[in-house]
Amino acid sequence: MTITKKLSRTEMAQRVAADIQEGAYVNLGIGAPTLVANYLGDKEVFLHSENGLLGMGPSPAAGEEDDDLINAGKQHVTLLTGGAFFHHADSFSMMRGGHLDIAVLGAFQVSVKGDLANWHTGAEGSIPAVGGAMDLATGARQVFVMMDHLTKSGESKIVPECTYPLTGIGCVSRIYTDLAVLEVTSDGLKVVEICSDIDFDELQRLSGVPLIK
Repeated sequence: MTITKKLSRTEMAQRVAADIQEGAYVNLGIGAPTLVANYLGDKEVFLHSENGLLGMGPSPAAGEEDDDLINAGKQHVTLLTGGAFFHHADSFSMMRGGHLDIAVLGAFQVSVKGDLANWHTGAEGSIPAVGGAMDLATGARQVFVMMDHLTKSGESKIVPECTYPLTGIGCVSRIYTDLAVLEVTSDGLKVVEICSDIDFDELQRLSGVPLIK
């Protein structure tokens, strides 16, 4: 079966944003997860960045960027009324102390048990980029992973066991891809929603791991 419809990065961000509850304290990881900030609408959500920001808003309009307001990925951000900035040591204390409700992270691989690999592929010459990933994976109450379902070569990023260096063990709650939303449960990966024009059997074939309807 040929996939003719799948979610764009923007649509993935919108789908993640829809599942973030009012009043949540949320860290958005570097890369595609930062797009989620633009689709929270009128919900009161407190966005955190590990370089020392709490109360971030959406991306600034062109020409209104402030070089003193950037996130951990060095992207310009806005600060909402009541927002604050502080030393990154305090920021990491928030992460490690269990004060974040959700971390939205990218990933190279997620296992069926919710293990996360997102900081290093182990390939020779590649540059590891752990940043605050391990602190977020273990400190946040829930970890949402936002990633493409398949690699550029067509291999599933959802695997029986991670083969890349681990960021966290059993830490992932939900997986949001361009093809589906999956819940990590004690019985396995449950399909919450198929976001493309494929059926369950094709999704399972592409995933390469058992899925639960």
